[in-house]
Amino acid sequence: MIRTLRYALVLAACSALPVPVALAAVPDTLEQRIVACAACHGKNGEGLKANEYYPRIAGKPAGYLYNQLVGFRERRRQAPVMNHMVSTLSDAYLREIAEYYARLSPAYPPPAPAAAAPLLARGQALMAQGDAARKIPACAACHGKALNGMNPGIPGLLGLDAQYIAAQLGAWRNKTRGAQAPDCMADVAAKLVPEDVAAIAAWLGAQAPSGAPLPAGSLRLPVKCSGVDVPPPSVDAPRELKRGEYLVRAGNCFSCHTARGGKAYAGGRAIPTPFGTLYSSNITPDPQTGLGRWSAEDFRRALHEGRSKDGSLLYPGFPYTNYTRVTREDADAMYEFLRSIPPVAQPNRPHAMRFPYDKRSLLAGWRALYFKPGVYANDPQQSPQWNRGAYLVEGLGHCNACHAARNALGAVKGDGQPAGGLIPMLNWYAPDLASGAATGDIAEVVALLKTGVSHRGAVFGPMAEVVQDSLQHLTDADLGAIATYLKSLRPGNAAEGGSGAQVTAEQADAAMKLGARIYKDRCADCHQPAGEGVARTYPPFAANPALLMRNPVNAIRITLNGGFPPSTRGNPRPYGMPPFAHVLSDDEVAAVVTYLRGAWGNRAAPVSPAEVAAARGVPLD
Repeated sequence: MIRTLRYALVLAACSALPVPVALAAVPDTLEQRIVACAACHGKNGEGLKANEYYPRIAGKPAGYLYNQLVGFRERRRQAPVMNHMVSTLSDAYLREIAEYYARLSPAYPPPAPAAAAPLLARGQALMAQGDAARKIPACAACHGKALNGMNPGIPGLLGLDAQYIAAQLGAWRNKTRGAQAPDCMADVAAKLVPEDVAAIAAWLGAQAPSGAPLPAGSLRLPVKCSGVDVPPPSVDAPRELKRGEYLVRAGNCFSCHTARGGKAYAGGRAIPTPFGTLYSSNITPDPQTGLGRWSAEDFRRALHEGRSKDGSLLYPGFPYTNYTRVTREDADAMYEFLRSIPPVAQPNRPHAMRFPYDKRSLLAGWRALYFKPGVYANDPQQSPQWNRGAYLVEGLGHCNACHAARNALGAVKGDGQPAGGLIPMLNWYAPDLASGAATGDIAEVVALLKTGVSHRGAVFGPMAEVVQDSLQHLTDADLGAIATYLKSLRPGNAAEGGSGAQVTAEQADAAMKLGARIYKDRCADCHQPAGEGVARTYPPFAANPALLMRNPVNAIRITLNGGFPPSTRGNPRPYGMPPFAHVLSDDEVAAVVTYLRGAWGNRAAPVSPAEVAAARGVPLD
């Protein structure tokens, strides 16, 4: 957490707490929970074509599917929507999803028309015999004589679209997909020429799948899991070490200092800012690349003063403006815990800040304007619970790092209260925490922070990561203190506006009519005809303050990209929201979001297609 710093990574997207209504029930089945997957891959995993090809996943080996899902979560495989969808799902949930689809066997579509005979002959030869001269093995050697795959980890090849096969082989050849031994696909594809790829794809696409069961096999693809939860100290660990782990969790050090698929706390995660990209540092006790040679005083100075071991100034993306409030006792406990975790020898990646922001000497001026060290002091006029909540929100939790607007130099505006703000580079709006907490009782707020869902709402987007990695590990007493403090704050001003695109009255009326039709066809089955939602399952839309904010970007992005609340101990198998970017145009997304913001007594401004187009092009995380 020292060399490389964090810049407003997390937020509450759609963490709404609207008024209670009569709620319906939905089936408590895995099929219903993962309906988001069916939006692209078909109800039974049969694969769909809609703007681009989504492959068949039904009947593939569970080990293969699980490894693919973990690869997407840890960014070893790149597909933005998939990376986003599974980013906060646990190993156990991904394994259950993989096993579910492995058991399905829907009918295959008819094969594609046969291509030219020479092309098919070339493809068949490569599939059955390979090419010894070029050291290309036969595909059947791994994927089975019938090309239906091999348990537990090699997929079948028949029944897939020829264009999809060509795209996958092309990705292997271009090294945009990678592999780990014993998977040989990267090596094999590198030896193929474009004509080989075309021949293999044409021949496979023209074959009728046999539907025969997968034969047994011994080759296992490696399954590399990030381990979302870092193993805690043993039960015999000193009490102070356990307290240190708890405080590190409360500060959410894991999220920023653990790269996707990387070792815990070893750094390397990219943090985009308007001034360039920061890379989080290695805070394991490795003596060469981590904190192994740091003293407790060095660590405290970093938190309290924003200075590294050598005295250099730290970028304020690392929230020392909040951490300065952490007490010496808590800083020492955090230090001791970080000293106890396994060391990882991983050099820190240099920041990529633009000129002149790459000149650290300029930070002295920034600090003179915007930073004043000072440990949190209890307010004697408030209760111990309120003061504990203030300490966590203003200090360790650094909530205003996301939930407050910033000026042109990246400093928090106003009095620093978490009154809402647009997060630069990520284009998510972190809502006013006081307004959200005001509409629910303490128990509702605690449930939302602890599990990611409540009877009145759910967390999506980067806030799901905060709940998974940090908040779910806090005690009910501390979560209650946070809720108590937030409920005492005065709600801030309305959210910063959107793009400013104008929508005429006629356009808004047309959008409401179109949006009503889209809602009935695509949304009402889950969110209910009157927008009342389903408790702890699908957030309500009626009177939902997150939906009614002046800036509609969160609602637009969730409609486009879907997502899941986080897997937590209190909600290990969350229900998902399907993405609609691939099936709805900018006009249609604008219409349905306009409808959500204007139906059932809602009175928020309409949304323009231009605002949707702007949100469509922004990276998901």
